[in-house]
Amino acid sequence: MERRFGLLHATALNMTNMIGIGPFITIPLLMSALGGPQAMLGWAIALIIVVCDGMVWSELGAAMPGSGGSFGYLRRGYGEQKIGRLMGFLFVWQFIFSGPLEIASGYIGFSQYLGYIWKGITAQQTMLVVAVLGVLNVALLYRRIKSIATITLTLWIGTIVTVIAVIVTGALHFDRRVAFDFPPGAFTFSIGFLLGLGAASRVGVYDYLGYYDVCYIGDEVENPGRVIPRSILLSTAAVALIYVAINFSIIGVVPWREFVPASDHPQSNFVVSIFMERIFGSGIATVFTAMILWTAFGSVFALLLGYSRIPYAAARDGYFFKVFARLHPRGEFPYVSLVVLGVLAIVAGFASLGVVIDALITTRILVQFIGQIGAVTLLRRTDPDMPRPYRMWLYPLPSVIALLGWIFIFATTPLKVMAFGLGALLVGIVCFGIWSWKSRTWPFAERVVLT
Repeated sequence: MERRFGLLHATALNMTNMIGIGPFITIPLLMSALGGPQAMLGWAIALIIVVCDGMVWSELGAAMPGSGGSFGYLRRGYGEQKIGRLMGFLFVWQFIFSGPLEIASGYIGFSQYLGYIWKGITAQQTMLVVAVLGVLNVALLYRRIKSIATITLTLWIGTIVTVIAVIVTGALHFDRRVAFDFPPGAFTFSIGFLLGLGAASRVGVYDYLGYYDVCYIGDEVENPGRVIPRSILLSTAAVALIYVAINFSIIGVVPWREFVPASDHPQSNFVVSIFMERIFGSGIATVFTAMILWTAFGSVFALLLGYSRIPYAAARDGYFFKVFARLHPRGEFPYVSLVVLGVLAIVAGFASLGVVIDALITTRILVQFIGQIGAVTLLRRTDPDMPRPYRMWLYPLPSVIALLGWIFIFATTPLKVMAFGLGALLVGIVCFGIWSWKSRTWPFAERVVLT
C-alpha cells in the first residue's frame, strides 16, 4: 500500500472517529453519574487513562506500522503461533460484540433526538426506528468502496457544522453560575462517590474512543514512527478541548437539575435540542435537531464501514472463522462481516444507552486495552533490539497508570455488565478451543503430529 497519510491526515482520521453523536447523547449520563457538574472529574480521569494508553498505542504502532492495529500487536507480543494466536482470536471475538455495541449507541442517540421532532414516540416505535436505521446503514454500505467515499465526506461536513454551532452558541450565552451550581456535599468521598466516578469515567472513555484509529491503517501512513504517535497525542488533546467546550456550553445554559437524573427527565434524551430551543426558539431547535440526526447517522455509517473490515482481515489471515473472509462476487467487499455486525448492532440498539456504553467499554478492556499493555511489556523484554521509532516516555509509568485506570473502570462497572464481559471472554476461549481442534492448530497441533 502507498504511504500517503501525513500528520494532518492521520490526526483528522482519528478526530473523525472520535467526534460523532457521543457529546450530544452522553451529557445527561455524565451528569447523572455523580449528580452534578462534579461529574466532569470523570472526564479528567478518562483523559489521563486515554493519554497514558495512547503512549502504549504509539509505541506499538510506530514499531509495527501495519494494518490491523491491535490484532497485529497482540499476535506479535504474545507469540504468533501460540498465545498470540489466542489473543488475536479473542480480540476479533470481543470486537464482534463491542463493535455493534458502539454502532448501536448511535442508533439509540438518533432515536432519542428524533423524539424532539416526533412527539410522543413510543418504545415500540423507537425500536422500529432503530431497526430501519440499521437496515438502511447496511444497505448503503452494501456496495463498492468508491461510491462510499463521497457519502462519508458529505456526512462528516454535517458533523463539523453541528459541533461548531453548539460551541459558538454556548460561548455567547454561557452563565458560570448555572454551569458551576454544585449540589451540597458534591465532593464528599464515599463508596457511592467512587462508583459514580467510575460511571462518569466510562462515559468519558466512550467519547474518546477512536484516538488510536490511525494504527489500523499503519501500512498507509508516511513516516509512521513520527506520524502515529503525534497524531494520537494531537487528536486526543483537540477532542478533549472540543468535548469540554460542548459540555460547558450546554450546562452553562440549561441547568443540570433539569435533566438529572436522566431516567426521571424525558427531555434529557434531546438536551441539546432543548438548549437551542431556549436560545433561538422551537423552529431553529427543530432544524438543529435534524443536523444532530445527520451527525448520528454519519457516525454509525463510518463505524460500520471500518469495523466490518476487522473480522474480514483476521479471517483472511487464518486467525478467525473462514466465513468472514468472503468477499462479494461483484462488489468485492466483505459482505458476511458487514451483515453480521449490522444485524448485531440492530439487536444491541434495543437496550438502553447506559447499558450499551458500559458493555462496550467492559468488553474491550480485558483483551484489547489491558492485553496491549501486556504486549508492550513483553516485547520490551523478549525483543529489546526491536526498532522503536517512538519509545514511551517515562516507561513503565504510563502503562502502569493506564493499567490501573482500566482496572478501576472495570471494577466499578455494574455486576451484570461485568458478568457479560467475562462471559463473552469465556465463550470466546471455548470457541477458540473448538476451532483450533477442528483446524489442528495450536494448542492441538503437537498432539496431532505425535499421533
